[in-house]
Amino acid sequence: MNRSETALSISMSISDSDILNKFRAKDTSNEAFNQLVLKYQERLYWHIRRMVIDHDDADDVLQNVFIKVWKSLDRFREEAKLYTWLYQIATNECLTFLKKKKTRYFLPINDVEAELEQSISNSDYYSGDEIQEKLQKALLKLPEKQRLVFNMKYFEEMKYDDMSEILKTSVGALKASYHHAVKKIENYLTEN
Repeated sequence: MNRSETALSISMSISDSDILNKFRAKDTSNEAFNQLVLKYQERLYWHIRRMVIDHDDADDVLQNVFIKVWKSLDRFREEAKLYTWLYQIATNECLTFLKKKKTRYFLPINDVEAELEQSISNSDYYSGDEIQEKLQKALLKLPEKQRLVFNMKYFEEMKYDDMSEILKTSVGALKASYHHAVKKIENYLTEN
């Protein structure tokens, strides 16, 4: 195991409460934050990437997420799980990014979808086969909230209770969104 794999292994095994305790001790706050980043950056990256599609955009959004986390971690009261709090910040940053993208270029939603769809086809960082590409294009046809719910449930295998905490909506509404998303994806895949 090389040095970075060892650091990642240690970060993955450290509990969230240990990270928070280390963060609150001023002499170990930088170390704790580095452990938090190592533990969650890949999961958050893919959560973000599935929403914004483009690798560079996902990196930018992820960086903004960790800046917000750094600035507000000392106020985190542990009323929620750390990872759901992180996902909530990441989700909000994704939605903000997509909204800015639409308004910055005065694009209607269909044009943003087309641009993101083009990113899937042309990306050097996308390595999926034809079926995966079709799935990604089908996901772009979903409303943002349905896409979020589908990504969290299907790709990240997140529990509805955690999703409810992150998205601030009921479990029933999430189940309905997931069901509608699956039906729309099935229809898209059979028609294309």
